[in-house]
Amino acid sequence: MLSCLENGKDYQKAAETYQVSYQQVYQWVKKYENGGEEALRDKRGRKKEEIELSPEQKMKLEMKRLASENERLRAENLFLKKLEEIERRRR
Repeated sequence: MLSCLENGKDYQKAAETYQVSYQQVYQWVKKYENGGEEALRDKRGRKKEEIELSPEQKMKLEMKRLASENERLRAENLFLKKLEEIERRRR
C-alpha cells in the first residue's frame, strides 16, 4: 500500500505485485488517505464497546441478556422441582 503511494499511486503495479485487483488497491489507498493505518485494520468479529452502541443496540443487548437470564432461571427452577420430587420419594 505504501509502495503504491511512493510510486505515484501506480495502482496497477501494486495490484500485480500483491496479486490483488486494481480496485482493491484503490480502496486500500483511499482508506489510508482518509483514516491512516487504523482505517485499514480488520474489524470483523470485534464487539463494540457499550459506549459505541446506539440506544436501539443497547436495548437489544439488554433484551438478549434478560432472555439468557430467564432461560437460566427456568432451568434452575426445573432442577429444584425435580430435586424436591426425588426427596419426597425417598421419605
